[in-house]
Amino acid sequence: MLHDIRPAPALAARAAHTGGSPVREILALTARPEVISFAGGLPAGELFDARGIAAAFRHVLDETPQQALQYSTTEGDPALRAAVAARVSARGLATGADDLLVTTGSQQGLSLLATALLEPGDTVLVEDPCYLAALQVFGFAGARVVPVPTDDAGLDPAALDEIAARERPKLIYLVPTFQNPTGRTLPAERRAAVAGVAARHGLWIVEDDPYGELRFEGEPVPYLASFPGAEDRTALLGSFSKIVAPGLRLGWLRAPAALRRACVIAKQAADLHTSTVDQAAAARYLAGPGLDAHLERVRGAYRARRDALVDGLGAALPDGSRWNRPDGGMFVWATMPAGYDAAALLPEVVRHDAAYVPGAPFYAGPADAGSMRLSFVTHPPEEIEEGLRRLAKTLRGARP
Repeated sequence: MLHDIRPAPALAARAAHTGGSPVREILALTARPEVISFAGGLPAGELFDARGIAAAFRHVLDETPQQALQYSTTEGDPALRAAVAARVSARGLATGADDLLVTTGSQQGLSLLATALLEPGDTVLVEDPCYLAALQVFGFAGARVVPVPTDDAGLDPAALDEIAARERPKLIYLVPTFQNPTGRTLPAERRAAVAGVAARHGLWIVEDDPYGELRFEGEPVPYLASFPGAEDRTALLGSFSKIVAPGLRLGWLRAPAALRRACVIAKQAADLHTSTVDQAAAARYLAGPGLDAHLERVRGAYRARRDALVDGLGAALPDGSRWNRPDGGMFVWATMPAGYDAAALLPEVVRHDAAYVPGAPFYAGPADAGSMRLSFVTHPPEEIEEGLRRLAKTLRGARP
């Protein structure tokens, strides 16, 4: 019989002090099929190329089952890395298969970079507002996160220069193309300025690009990694989640050799390697015309959905609200006038079977309580229009 029972040790500080994702929590609240949700960044499931993906899986399981079901190298399937390298090179950044590491979603790539680069107490600069799960990663790493101001064109390079000189950061993290949560795209001249600041102050750049192939309007902007000063200090993250299917959990990381090798070792400690069969099927799928044909369909559909959301916001939001019209990606950023609180209004919106994500959790600095992120990709235009009517029932009648 035990007489001296002591409690188990406390959780690590990083686990106790890093909060959960409000986005994931809102998704749980709005999982009912009758809810029209603008909250999650969920690609349109009815547009998935299920037939093409199934054919790719059948091929690798029929033709090479022993290899497809076996352990694999940590770096990833050579054919998949070669296919990704070709796509990255075609977008203007010369890349070889050996420059890449396949990851279990690009989120793992971000975690590997944090493991390889950050000591507790190191300073990380982020756009304000910033991708929420990046803030979680840096929180778990014990980093000190410092926000950099943004405007309608994205991150402010002059502010970045001043903050970098004052704070001595280790890295800057940004999503320069169709940013999450704002949908903004950083212009080429600002990308060049960011590269120059990083070179002058000796920073790593983490460029996250999950949405770059979802452009349906306007001219492409080169990868930040391609600008002078950024070439040898940029880790570029990409993902198949938004362009093929998130359930595959496939991403990739491109980085200078020493950093890439450190990430390989960190991945060995995390999961040995990403799913062999998923990589093989993705490589097979990329070898044919399926992805480009799929993207053409998706871009057309998403453009129509963007238009339905943006064109209807004026009748759904309070007078004096502002919002943008992104050239691609998945998100619109809207801001209600001073005095409105998007988080406080959300429960009533949910009672009307609609949802959005309040903007406040995306800020590393003081938040704009009236801001919100709205995803336009999950529902077709007619459902978006109905969802906006439901938003209006709460938001048009609200008072600051």
